[in-house]
Amino acid sequence: MENNQPIQQSAADDKKPKKNIFPIVFAALVLVGGTYGVVKYMHAQKHEETEDAQVEALISPVIPRVPGYIKEVRVKDNQVVRKGDTLLILDDRDFKIRMAEIEAGIAAAQSNVSVAGAALPVVNANVYSAESNVSTVDAQIEAAKVNVWRATQDFNRYQNLIKDHSITQQQFEQAMAAKQTAERQLDVLKAQRQSAARQTAAIGQQRNVSSGQVSVANAAVKQRMAELEAANLNLSYTIITAVVDGQVSKINLQPGQLVQAGQGLFNIVPSDNKWVVANFKETQLAKMKAGQKVTVKVDAYPDHEFEAKVSSFSPATGSKFSLLPPDNASGNFVKTVQRVPVKIEFTNAKDEHLQKLRAGMNVGVDVHLN
Repeated sequence: MENNQPIQQSAADDKKPKKNIFPIVFAALVLVGGTYGVVKYMHAQKHEETEDAQVEALISPVIPRVPGYIKEVRVKDNQVVRKGDTLLILDDRDFKIRMAEIEAGIAAAQSNVSVAGAALPVVNANVYSAESNVSTVDAQIEAAKVNVWRATQDFNRYQNLIKDHSITQQQFEQAMAAKQTAERQLDVLKAQRQSAARQTAAIGQQRNVSSGQVSVANAAVKQRMAELEAANLNLSYTIITAVVDGQVSKINLQPGQLVQAGQGLFNIVPSDNKWVVANFKETQLAKMKAGQKVTVKVDAYPDHEFEAKVSSFSPATGSKFSLLPPDNASGNFVKTVQRVPVKIEFTNAKDEHLQKLRAGMNVGVDVHLN
């Protein structure tokens, strides 16, 4: 019994410190938790955060403008290219043959212009000659009218004189014959004038036809020239070049493969134009506005912070741009918080880590509220 008392007393002494430690640990946990809660609350008053964000970039598709068989592929998967670098070369033999055909057509059209133009001066000369004949006949008609007038006056005088037997019958008949001759001569000249006028009209018609032939021949030359320009343009399209600086995607093309105009072959992702699209809850937008500072952390580089700013807000929620947007005409039985895409642009162009970013990378953003 005497030996058991020291043992029990020692066990009781060991329990006393444990009872004193528990309140201390509990108080420490409450203090740490409270401090953390206060810090997070204070942070939430001046920041809005989301993990629903990704890196975005422009994607430039490589699309041929003309159909053809691939002659040569000059790029490989993930290769970095510069604007103007040759990516693909299509077989251009068909396009060169087409250009030769059009050039031959241009030569033929130009020959037609020469032939039509050579005939036009002759026709113009004939028209001038016919018009001169008409003018000459008109002058003769005027002179014949004068003769008719004079012969008529003589006949009228002789007719009065014959009644008085002042002249002989022979003189009267000569005056009558002169009058009739002058009238017939005037009729002949009028007939000649009509014939000359018809001839002039016919030659003028011929001149119009010749002029029309020249115009048609010139139009044919212009049409052939336009076809040649189009064929030359199509020939240039057989060499497909990069339109931007960037990095090409995976290339599933082989020489000899047929490609069609407008067919997407592969893509080029520019290396100098990247941004972030963050999908914030609609309840987080109350204090957010364009121009606010943003801290961006990329999952691939957790130890580096990117400097950025809020650029713009989407005009609609993400669900409205989906293939099958929801219809809430019957009302939200269970209200779903919508997310609004927010565009965030990087502000430090000298940040070397920007070149390492790839479109589609997951990021976390922290918007500093003003």
